[in-house]
Amino acid sequence: MSRRLSMALPSKGRLREPSWSLLEASGVDPQEPGERVLQAHCRNADIDLLFVRADDVPEYVQDGVVDCGITGLDLIYERDSDVEVLLRLGFGTCSLQAAVSMEDSATRIEDLEGRRIATSHPRTAAKILAERGIRAEVVQVAGSVEISPRLGLADAIIDLVSTGSTLRTNGLRSIGTLFESEAVLVGRKGSIDLEARRTLTMVLGSVINARANRYLLMNVTKDRLAEVTAVLPTKGSPTVIDLVTPGVVAVHALVPAADIWSLLPKLEACGASSILTLPVERMVP
Repeated sequence: MSRRLSMALPSKGRLREPSWSLLEASGVDPQEPGERVLQAHCRNADIDLLFVRADDVPEYVQDGVVDCGITGLDLIYERDSDVEVLLRLGFGTCSLQAAVSMEDSATRIEDLEGRRIATSHPRTAAKILAERGIRAEVVQVAGSVEISPRLGLADAIIDLVSTGSTLRTNGLRSIGTLFESEAVLVGRKGSIDLEARRTLTMVLGSVINARANRYLLMNVTKDRLAEVTAVLPTKGSPTVIDLVTPGVVAVHALVPAADIWSLLPKLEACGASSILTLPVERMVP
């Protein structure tokens, strides 16, 4: 890298720990900040870290205070920030959903026509409702949005949902999704440090790709090799290696982690043995 890259990380909240873990897994070796420390450095890379609220990251990047940062797509959309999304990070997934009380007759977002809606994402809610041609009164609420219908503040809410347990606890049910969000790496538009950003994006991306895959190894007789390779969910050709035992080969393949549960019984039924699955540390496509 030609010069030190500055990067903003969430100082707290649901994105902090996953962001830190991603940096550690990428091998840049960030220095653990002490309590109330707002800056740190990376030992193995020319990167300076700035710890701020995730809500403030889009503005810091947009204004050139830092070169890049990690934040949520929902925060970028809500602030209408002029930043470039460099990489989707695969954590912090959630969705902006509309919800009403269990007793409410509404079953879809269009049923919110003429309703009063409480949300902590007023810009996003108003924009998406307008795009759908839904006229509603949007009321901004800073926190505890779920309690709004019970207090009579609003007829419905629009809020971020991860599992839906908070909605159910407060007697609410979802009637539709307006926006899907996750953590992203963003950069300032027009940045001159394109090489440094590309390097960072590639390194972080290699960890994200690796997490989504497993390295699969197994033995199989040559007469059943075609059966095994036919069920492997791989884009490319697996590696096949002759073993000392006549008529037996070792098969190595990279497969999606999400397929392992259903794949192992199929492989066993095809005659595969000594099946191993290993985590992958880095993967550059």
